[in-house]
Amino acid sequence: MTTPDFVVIDVETACSRVSSICQIGIVGFRDGREVFAYETLLDPCDDFHAMNTRIHGIAAHHVIGQPTFAHVHADIDRHLTGRVTVAHSYFDKGALAAACRVHDRAMIETVWLDSVRVAKRAWPDLPNHKLGGLARYLGITHRHHDALSDARAAGWVIVKAIDHTGLSLADWLAPPRKPQPPPRAAPAGPLKGERIVVVGEARDGAIAQALAAQGGTIMSAVGLTTTMVVVADHLPDARAPRASAEMDKAAAARRAGRAIRIVSARTPGLLDDDAGAIVGG
Repeated sequence: MTTPDFVVIDVETACSRVSSICQIGIVGFRDGREVFAYETLLDPCDDFHAMNTRIHGIAAHHVIGQPTFAHVHADIDRHLTGRVTVAHSYFDKGALAAACRVHDRAMIETVWLDSVRVAKRAWPDLPNHKLGGLARYLGITHRHHDALSDARAAGWVIVKAIDHTGLSLADWLAPPRKPQPPPRAAPAGPLKGERIVVVGEARDGAIAQALAAQGGTIMSAVGLTTTMVVVADHLPDARAPRASAEMDKAAAARRAGRAIRIVSARTPGLLDDDAGAIVGG
């Protein structure tokens, strides 16, 4: 088996006890492609609750004769130990640890990476970062609440985040940097008096710095005094981040008659000395 850069795990549980794993899926990725997949149903040695079965479709009769977690622990350990393991939220990490305790097996020693955290940094303007919504947005084939499909989709989220941001797997594993204050507005300039929210980039990013250098005051969110929303230039146009909460707030304010301009960072003159030539979006 090709040694993966990272593996992804997803589990489904039979009831409210997180140790009650009834399906597990693991997918390995290397160089931006899938290199192995492992999936099995498990007898959770626990009750099946109707709500859980409604979610994933697995019932008690589906796991008759299937292995228990104790039986597959060695396989899971072989796939995960000593590697980077991705999970979409840390539910799967907690479930794996709980199952190890209940079945009296050694804890899996791996380095965990939360693909929810990755997605929030890579695509901050999405309304939420649930796996189903991310799969639709990124064009990933996905069948929700199937452990193998969920693991595969979360792996592709990581691959696409690396491609989208240019950050390596090591970068994503590093602790996120503390938010920096927005750049201070220059005392004069063509944007003096403008109160600006930048959508699609950190408020201390290059676009915000360029706007502040021209006198604009950078705000963290659209508020009553906001006069302009600037859409980062990696988005195709001002309509692209329709789901963005800040764009939605700005659009609602415009409908209410407030004078908020929504412009692309690509607007000619916006990020240079001719910024006074901007026209409202």
